[in-house]
Amino acid sequence: MRNLYAALNNTETLNNENNHIMVTIRLHGTTRQITINAMIDSGATEDFIDKGFCCKYNIRTKQAKTIREVYLVDGRPSAMGPVTHTAEVPMDIRSHKEMAIFQVAKLLNYEVILGMPWLKQHSPRIDWGQGKITFEGERCTTWCLKQSPTVYAIPEEEAQDENLTVELGAIQRKKDQRIRVRLLDPQARIPTQGSAKAAGHDLYANEERTIPARGQEAVATGRSITPLDGI
Repeated sequence: MRNLYAALNNTETLNNENNHIMVTIRLHGTTRQITINAMIDSGATEDFIDKGFCCKYNIRTKQAKTIREVYLVDGRPSAMGPVTHTAEVPMDIRSHKEMAIFQVAKLLNYEVILGMPWLKQHSPRIDWGQGKITFEGERCTTWCLKQSPTVYAIPEEEAQDENLTVELGAIQRKKDQRIRVRLLDPQARIPTQGSAKAAGHDLYANEERTIPARGQEAVATGRSITPLDGI
């Protein structure tokens, strides 16, 4: 089955504008709840969730009945790859609750995309200028809602920053993030921090090596690095 998906991520101008509608959702995985920001995309013919995101947060997936190729609007195959699995997971948008069904794919810049199936099913009224989303259809007022039918979008850049915090949260929550460095060569240099606000440390090669453009090669550093909480 051919699935036409408007891959806005591949359009540099749109990607840099950060003007997509982003809404905060809560997914109920098998072991925990995850709050993340999803993109509402009327150009997506399916609802998508990232494959790596499902694996990381134990969101159960199952084999799809048919393998579905994903294409861009110009007919070219998408880098998302074929859809081989689906995920059925409880999803909350504040007081709006539902059982969401996603196509599992390798998303580029978003963890969750709510496309036309979701829009058609719930028919929310969206004020694109104000970022205001109102669930007022009969289905939602009867089955999905517990309180106010209105939620508000958040700026895409802020949403992406929050998503990054979620993705890095497991690392940041560790009690001890120090590392132990052991020099294996007397000429090796200790990793240094470029500035007080630097996110990490700089590593130094222990040998001269020329690597061609776009090439890759293993380079000795003359040291071993081990997290203290892993010792």
